[in-house]
Amino acid sequence: MAASNDQTSKKYMVLKPDEASLIGLIRFLISGNIESKQFIECLRVKKTSLKHRVYIFFSIFIQNVLQFAAKPLSVFGSIFELWLNLLACNGNFCLFLLNLLREYQQKYSTQGLIIHDKTANPDMIIVAFRGTELFNADDWCTDFDLSWYKFQSMGKVHSGFIKALGLQNDQSWPPTIDHDNEKPIAYYTIKEKLRKLLHPHSRTKFILTGHSLGGALAILFPAVLALHDETCILERLEAIYTFGQPRVGDVKFGDYAKEQLKSYDIKYYRFVYGYDIVPRLPYDDDTTLLFRHFGPCLFYNSLYEGKMFPQEPHKNYFSIRAFITKRLDALWELVRSFLLPHIYGPEYREGLLLLVCRLFGLLVPGFPAHGIQEYINAVRLGSAEFWRCKEGITGGANKCFCSQ
Repeated sequence: MAASNDQTSKKYMVLKPDEASLIGLIRFLISGNIESKQFIECLRVKKTSLKHRVYIFFSIFIQNVLQFAAKPLSVFGSIFELWLNLLACNGNFCLFLLNLLREYQQKYSTQGLIIHDKTANPDMIIVAFRGTELFNADDWCTDFDLSWYKFQSMGKVHSGFIKALGLQNDQSWPPTIDHDNEKPIAYYTIKEKLRKLLHPHSRTKFILTGHSLGGALAILFPAVLALHDETCILERLEAIYTFGQPRVGDVKFGDYAKEQLKSYDIKYYRFVYGYDIVPRLPYDDDTTLLFRHFGPCLFYNSLYEGKMFPQEPHKNYFSIRAFITKRLDALWELVRSFLLPHIYGPEYREGLLLLVCRLFGLLVPGFPAHGIQEYINAVRLGSAEFWRCKEGITGGANKCFCSQ
């Protein structure tokens, strides 16, 4: 089925770091003419401010550094993960591991996990999107990318996330496509899986969740479902839980998403731990209003105390005011890693990889704070009152969450 005008992007800006040179980037900083630059593909975007050009410069520069290190990082990561990982599956759960294709990159790099818990009453389906992989340069490039696509009803959406979900090469989102089963595309594959699992059971609900990049996909997925009027699926969506989620779109996208969540009474919980770098990416500039979070932030500090804020403290990672406190937090997290097993038991003992990450965090604060272990600890050790909420952050009342 062909995409309508509302489902096709008519305005976009896509960065191509692999085609950029240092001289070209410097010329771009001076001139500001986007259309003439080989490393920027755009439609109906001609000029931009100096401040925005500086953001683009650093975005492309960081992506090139990451791509330069991509191969050795991937080899090291493969060997290390092969040593660490052990696959286990509980027989009470029906599990699908989906290695999903990114249409643009033709790589199997988007991963989704569908779990059908039949022991719950009523039974519950959990759709989890895998987040940024530690040793995957492409994933980290996505987080630092400033490219976007603009849709008539949704507003501007981050290009990396929307591509990872399944945006087509012609910048469209048709409701259905013909695709090879050997090359599954995230959005369409998960939508069909959900349709098949939900259809036989009228009471079955599902939730969406994800960490990091996975959190961005978890909140973007229902937005695209709404774009396609997938009412039967959206009515069964109970809640969305994201952990360390980056910014997905602009203010208009936030308004669109909030309207859809409220319409279908879907609860949305966005958790942020400490100085986690990823929720503070891409950069949120008050003048360009390009990328913005929406809905309250459920924030845990380094003592695992929870509190709700309109947005995360120090909304951008590069904050002069937080320069000292970030490093003090990183030092405390290193010390805390040795204290937790003595206070709460041996299951809180941290491995060698996490210890190395914490040492690295003394140089780059916020990097170890993004680890999934911090969010697991926050949920386990944080205040139980933080979770006692019958209303949703966006789908219901905003005042339902308690702070310690």
